[in-house]
Amino acid sequence: MWVTSILSSWFTVSHVILLSFFSICYFYFKSKNSEKYRFPPGPTPLPLIGNLHLLNMRRPALTLMQLSEKYGTVYTFHMGMQKTVVLTGYDTVKDALINHAEEFGNRGHLPLFENAYTEHGIIFANGESWKQMRRFALSTLRDFGMGKKTIEHRILEESTALIKVFESFKGQPFENTLIMNSALANVICSIVFGHRFEYDDKKFIRFLNIINDSVRISGTLFIRLYNAFPFLKFLPGALREIEKNSEDFNAELKKIFAESKSTLNHSDIRSYTDAFLIKQETERAKSEDTYFHDLNLLYSTSNLFGAGTETTSATLRWGFLLMAKYPDIQKKIQDEIDNIIGPMRPPTIEDRKNMPYCNAVIHEIQRFGNIVPMNIQHETSRDTYFQGYFLPKGTQVIPLLASVLQDKTQWKTPDHFNPSHFLNAEGQFVKNDAFMPFSAGRRACLGENLAKMELFLFFVVLLQKFTFCPPPGVKENELDLEPRIGSTRSPKPILLCAVPR
Repeated sequence: MWVTSILSSWFTVSHVILLSFFSICYFYFKSKNSEKYRFPPGPTPLPLIGNLHLLNMRRPALTLMQLSEKYGTVYTFHMGMQKTVVLTGYDTVKDALINHAEEFGNRGHLPLFENAYTEHGIIFANGESWKQMRRFALSTLRDFGMGKKTIEHRILEESTALIKVFESFKGQPFENTLIMNSALANVICSIVFGHRFEYDDKKFIRFLNIINDSVRISGTLFIRLYNAFPFLKFLPGALREIEKNSEDFNAELKKIFAESKSTLNHSDIRSYTDAFLIKQETERAKSEDTYFHDLNLLYSTSNLFGAGTETTSATLRWGFLLMAKYPDIQKKIQDEIDNIIGPMRPPTIEDRKNMPYCNAVIHEIQRFGNIVPMNIQHETSRDTYFQGYFLPKGTQVIPLLASVLQDKTQWKTPDHFNPSHFLNAEGQFVKNDAFMPFSAGRRACLGENLAKMELFLFFVVLLQKFTFCPPPGVKENELDLEPRIGSTRSPKPILLCAVPR
């Protein structure tokens, strides 16, 4: 009962008794309401803490998948006093996000993100503001080449800089988190700000360290408890650290916006920021009441920068670690690269259709890496009947992506790294509908096409030039695949060698 002991230390006995009484009343009347409307079943909640005593705080998705074996693919889990519906398995998650996209299309309420973004930006907003920001972001990213040759060239240019950094270690062990974050962030920076940064730029490194720290802290015990019990906001520690990181990050963004405004040229739109500022002028000429205001610029840019860096970087880092752990798979990829591309020519996206094994391995890295296992919480936009249950408007929903990527009915060996999940008997690449790392429906990742290009081009160009292996004295089977604590599932910082081929 670790949760109980932690919470009890923060309150007097009388406070605990009072809160327990109100919790019992709350759950009693909620359960009566649930019976009336046939709310999904689930484990019996305890006063105040709900079902948190059951949750593995290091790997909450694992607990939620295990509970589905007892309670079914749609069940209720109490995050403290917050009733949350958990959706598990490919069929159920697809049914909700695709077939009932409108009903499950709202972003859920998590205090950490509400505190940071206040319903602005793209990822954590709802309503008309979210619709306009997402629509504008998609169209602008397409204008700047997302999914087109122009972005391909930017990625390959960045890969040239990345190769030089890897070469500088001369085959000796190094940790690649900051390096890979720098490369991925620079692709986003070239779109959002109109320029890239050198890897040793102090402002750039500060940006990346803020993102890395925030991802790590967001997965800590205290932050998970804060999301369940928002009244803990007054306590010092992790939350204050995240708030300070956010303030520093936003302060730097505002400096960049000010510089963009001072050099804005309507006939030469250099970046997403420029496009937003011009749109803002146009909208304000019609009315002061516009969603294209400074806060939406700040938070939509922050969303693009953060999401476009961490998730793809983490996937590639899983890839290098898995290649070092499974050298036979790495060798087969390099043979395919040598046969299709050769040692000198840089890859292109067109090469992907001729490289089925490499394509399969990249997909399996995404599936096995399982970067966002809990998804980002959803909420029902209206009263909804779903698979025999009634979910009132505002019900908090977790469409558990880990349960899709590890669904035993969809994958032969869901718990193991196995590229044959995406290959047929003839060795050709085959799609699997349960491959859903970018989520699905109205809240699917808007940078999916960019991420797919980055994963293929960076992965291929680095395996073309280097072989990844453990440091001297470490065997392949000794490499640790246990993820680090964080809001995303990324590998722990591990030393690897990138040996020039």
